[in-house]
Amino acid sequence: MNPALARTSAAGIDLLVGIDDTDNLDTRGTGYRARTLARGLADAGLAEMRGITRHQLLVDPRIPYTSHNSSACLQLAARASEDEVETYCREFLLEVAAVGADVGLCVATPDAAARVVDYALSAQREVLDRERARATAAAAGIRLTGLTGTHGGIIGALAGVGLFMQGDDGRYLWLKRLRELGGGVHEVGALRAQTGLDAVRTFNSDTVGDCLPDTARVTLGDWARPVRVGGLSVLLVENTTDGSHDYVVADKQRIKRFRP
Repeated sequence: MNPALARTSAAGIDLLVGIDDTDNLDTRGTGYRARTLARGLADAGLAEMRGITRHQLLVDPRIPYTSHNSSACLQLAARASEDEVETYCREFLLEVAAVGADVGLCVATPDAAARVVDYALSAQREVLDRERARATAAAAGIRLTGLTGTHGGIIGALAGVGLFMQGDDGRYLWLKRLRELGGGVHEVGALRAQTGLDAVRTFNSDTVGDCLPDTARVTLGDWARPVRVGGLSVLLVENTTDGSHDYVVADKQRIKRFRP
């Protein structure tokens, strides 16, 4: 990975928190718990949330997972020490962990997370073990903790922060106010100002196209999930077919194929 990308892709971010394997088939998923954790950190005055991303890991019968084998990465502008943030995350996850979950927690600076990009990419291709995760985290100076069960979630938690720093992986589960704005028609400039979104770009034949001007109008629909492209948060849109406005968020299934 280009070190310059690591710096630009973490602008305004002090800490990354990776979590994995917090749920079971009878509970809400790790993405929901990540959003709840984010609200808790903000309410406690410990951090301001910049975004939350989902990262897909290898799906293989040798790997235990609940439904999709994905992990979540929270991007924080810290308002407290790394110790305080980690303590809050640890206590929260221990409280909400589902029965049978193998919860993993990772807390890293962006610079440290950039050192584990190769490991993170391996987690999308290979069956990894906890020992490799611990050794990789230790060498990078990253805090990595297993909290419940077998501690298997440390593998995905560490991969999540590395994949965020890779810059071309994952889709956003949360950006400021984006879910609340869903369904409406918004000019690109206003949308970016309200959400922190970096860009809105066209999406044709599963290829990312040009950035839209601030005056272009976009209908968000009920499933607006920006993706990571070049270290930036990018909302992918298509031309409308009825001519009522300029663009609409790209089809959900196409986005999922592009960024699983």
